[in-house]
Amino acid sequence: MPGASQRLDALLVAAAARLAEAGSPTPRLDAEVLLCHLLEVDRTWLYTWGDREADPAMAERFAALVARREAGEPVAYLTGEREFWGLRLATEPSTLIPRPDTETLVEAALERAKAASGSLLDLGTGTGAIALAFASERPAWRVLGVDIRPEAVALARRNAVRLAIVNAEFRQSDWLSALAPAEGEAAERFDLIVSNPPYLADDDPHLARGDLRFEPVSALVAGEAGLADLRHLVAVARGYLAPGGWLLLEHGAEQGRAVRDALQAADYREVATRRDLAGHERVSLGRLA
Repeated sequence: MPGASQRLDALLVAAAARLAEAGSPTPRLDAEVLLCHLLEVDRTWLYTWGDREADPAMAERFAALVARREAGEPVAYLTGEREFWGLRLATEPSTLIPRPDTETLVEAALERAKAASGSLLDLGTGTGAIALAFASERPAWRVLGVDIRPEAVALARRNAVRLAIVNAEFRQSDWLSALAPAEGEAAERFDLIVSNPPYLADDDPHLARGDLRFEPVSALVAGEAGLADLRHLVAVARGYLAPGGWLLLEHGAEQGRAVRDALQAADYREVATRRDLAGHERVSLGRLA
């Protein structure tokens, strides 16, 4: 692919062909994002200046990134960032890559955040994507994100700083354990609790394909056919919700009924499920009576 003198558009064509043969579902997009990353330009610039000659050293670096993508490494890990809700988030292999499906969860939370101020808790925050997206839309709300992994908490904090979002904070916690009240004290209460917890079964075939092969298994897989963490959060969130507060949980496309059943069994009201853009059941929610 690299050579003494090649045009940028020729590099893109060759890279996209390689990635298509390797099975990438978006070969041209992958190639453009990787090249933009190296050139520090946007895709509009590529469309305008694709006839420019590529520097040989840059072409070598581009070929190396394309080879890693051919092997399956996620583009978000190769570039170190991913856009979510219009925000450019830094990414690391220690956390899940934010995905468009999760914007369904942000939308559902915002619809239930009509008050001028309030509080939201994001459990298993990872990059901080959900917490930061919500905080960017509700600057008068207090937003707290927690994660069991210290590297995820550090990453979420860096994302908040780079985006200049000041109403979101992040702590290390195994779900709600760090928020447990001291003896004789009342638990901290939130108007909204949201989470995109692990929800894949350990034998889910998706784990052997695509980007999931490179993402942390602990953030993907749960027991009880993927439902263990979802059921746990339904049970424990009640003690941290304000009266009338909402619990919103992202889940797999086939898990909506099971999550609704768990919410109803725990006496949540107004239980419902939101579908993502592909029409799959993606977020189930309920309100504390």
